[in-house]
This record gives sequence, C-alpha cells and structure tokens, in this order.
Amino acid sequence: MERRLSVLDLAPITRGSNAAQALANTRDLARHAERWGYTRYWVAEHHNMTGIASAATAVVIGHIAAATSTMRVGAGGIMLPNHAPLVIAEQFGTLESLFPGRIDLGLGRAPGTDQRTARALRRNLVGSDDSFPQDVVELQGWFAEPQPGQAIQAVPGAGLNVPIWLLGSSLYSAGLAAQLGLPFAFASHFAPRFLKQAIALYRSEFKPSEHLAEPYVMVGANAIAADSDEQAQFLFRSLRLRFAAMARGVRGQLPPPEEFDERDWAPNELAFADESLSCSVIGNPQAVRRQLQVLFDDTGANELMLTAQIYDHAARLRSFELVAQAWEQLPA
Repeated sequence: MERRLSVLDLAPITRGSNAAQALANTRDLARHAERWGYTRYWVAEHHNMTGIASAATAVVIGHIAAATSTMRVGAGGIMLPNHAPLVIAEQFGTLESLFPGRIDLGLGRAPGTDQRTARALRRNLVGSDDSFPQDVVELQGWFAEPQPGQAIQAVPGAGLNVPIWLLGSSLYSAGLAAQLGLPFAFASHFAPRFLKQAIALYRSEFKPSEHLAEPYVMVGANAIAADSDEQAQFLFRSLRLRFAAMARGVRGQLPPPEEFDERDWAPNELAFADESLSCSVIGNPQAVRRQLQVLFDDTGANELMLTAQIYDHAARLRSFELVAQAWEQLPA
C-alpha cells in the first residue's frame, strides 16, 4: 500500500504578529512542502479565533494554489453547517475551474467556533447539525452533471465532481463516510480518543461508491522535528501551552515556547493538553522516522495529515523538511 504524507496548516498567528504575516508564512510553507513531496496541503475553517488566520478558507486555498503548481490544495475542512451547500459548491467549483485537478473539499459538521459566533455566522442554528447528512448529499448533487430541466445550477461547480472528504473526531462522521463511500479523515491531532474505533467502524461498514471503491483513511497528527530531541520538545512547548490554556477556556495567539512553565498549570490542565496532543510525532529525524512507522502500522492509514504549530517560521520550515526526509527513508 502506498503511504502518503500531507500538510494541515492552521495558519497560526504568533504572539505579536498578525494575520497578514501568518498568511505569508502559509504561502511560503506551501511552496516548500510541494518541493519536499507532500501530497496535499489543507487549511481549516475557524472563526473568532485570534490565533488562526484561515477563516475565509476558500480564499486562503486560492492563495495557496496560486503559489504552487502540482500539489493538491483543499479544506480540512469547511464546516458545512455554517453554509448553504450551493454556496460551497460555487466556491469550490470556482477553485476547481481555476486550478483543475488540484482541489479537495473536506467537510466537518462542527461550527469551528463558539455557539455565539456560530449564531452570528448563520443567523439561526435550527437544524444545522441534524441536517449534515442531507447537506452533504445536496452538495454532491451540485457537483454532478446537471439534469434536463434542472432549474438551479452551481456555476461554476456543476459537472466538476470536486473530491469530497468527511472529517471527524468521533464515530458519527466515520459511519456517514462509510455509508456514502467517501474518504475519511480523523482529527486525531487534537482529539485522538476515538481514533481506532472510528477507523474500525469506517472500514467495517464501508460501501463502495462511484467516488471510491475501497476505504481510504487519513489520520491527523502533530509532527515536530528538529536536529535533536531536546530542540523538538522545546518547539512543542508552544502547542502544549496553547492546549493547557484551552483547559482554562483561554484562546489566543500562538505563544513562544519559552513562555511555557509546567509550574504555572494545574495537573488537570496539563493532562488535558497531553491527552489532546497524544497523537504526535516529535524528535530528531531518526526518532521521527520510527514514530511515523509506528503510526502507519498502528492505524493502517493510507495517509497522514501532519500539522505543526511552531512559533518560529524558520523552525517550522525545517521541521517539515526533516519529516519529509525521514518519510523518504521508510520502507514501502
């Protein structure tokens, strides 16, 4: 089985920086990732988060696709309850028309934000999560070839069959992806608890479709590589600090690693961070190679979607380069 590595970029806004710099860093990383052989490059929809710059996800995808030429680019994901399916069909139909054969559309059923912001986005929350399966099917319909007499069409979009993925951190989307015969990506980079159960459910219940003949599993993981284990663990402190703060209900820009001091945090806060980030590959190139092998073998994943929230952009570039080099040395 061919194994692939891809990038999930959460477009982190670092402490003291801004969204413009974060998006410039995203563009720069994407160019490098393409050269290093990553299969695809995804960004995710989040709202009202001062530390993430990818709220206008389709716009950011266009920004990345224009800076690259061969790598697939897409959403990991679009939070479909925030949008009418026709709007997403038009957005991604436009992207596919501009960058043919390179666009992916990953879908999630969470709002990607808090409930108050979700209400501001949608105006009304009635039925938004409950209608997710119907909305996915409707979206597939907008990408299909128009039928005779069809009154409404997605233009661009109709007939383009943009690849749709379902994303999730529980069993729900795994079951739906299996039922619809779609590829499935699990968000284990921040919610690994049900990873193995979701994969098992997806594979056992998978029904082949016109879109996919066999199950295809993508596993999300944090990946931070450096020349030494100590340096990699130091870089990881920024993310660990971010998640410890989330246990207090605090969100913000990505902090520098030197701000993290375990003595500042309660045991339950550290436990929340460590459990949330337990699906992580961290260390020197040799350690990363071993951990990648274990993760592939343990999950049977077809593809790993790696993210690295590292404060220093040069260190983030170096990390993805080292991971790519380690991956090349894995046995086929």
